[in-house]
Amino acid sequence: MLIVQHCIVTEDIAECCFWCDLERCKGQCCVEGDAGAPLTDEEVAELQRLLPQVKPYMSPAGCDAVEVLGVSETDCTDEPCTTLVDDRECAFVVWYEGKALCALERACRDGQTRFLKPVSCHLYPLRITDYGEFTAVNYHRWDVCRDAVREGERRGMPLYVYLREPLVRRFGEQWYAELVDCCEAHLARVRGEKKE
Repeated sequence: MLIVQHCIVTEDIAECCFWCDLERCKGQCCVEGDAGAPLTDEEVAELQRLLPQVKPYMSPAGCDAVEVLGVSETDCTDEPCTTLVDDRECAFVVWYEGKALCALERACRDGQTRFLKPVSCHLYPLRITDYGEFTAVNYHRWDVCRDAVREGERRGMPLYVYLREPLVRRFGEQWYAELVDCCEAHLARVRGEKKE
């Protein structure tokens, strides 16, 4: 594991490659699973505030779900997550040409809000768990992302480089600079071990 400030970070972040391939996966990470996207309490409040601007981008089913249930539910650990439609797709999913897109992201890109999407979505396939004294940063391996792994390997795109923007968003520039140093040192060690 890598240690970056108060975080314990999986070595996969340096060793694994990734490049989201929406044309192949069709956005299944927003549809499959047993709960919505993890949210912070601040994000729940922000989603409630921005809902009037985002609703025009949402599907009728998504609008109905948040009307009845609100913008968030709780998962099996009693933590907030985005509301689901029929216990399946995120209420903020909007379908376009067979792909699951994010209504939040579309509203942001159109200049209607400044909230791109929940940081947990932005960071995927990394998952963040706060344990109080430290934070764990783990790589969530999932079959629906197999094409993203292949494409990342083809491009030679390490996970920590691919996720620079959301990592800086979540932890800050200084943290990310330290992560890069840790990843480069780790990869140099691994290459040295392989040569021996």
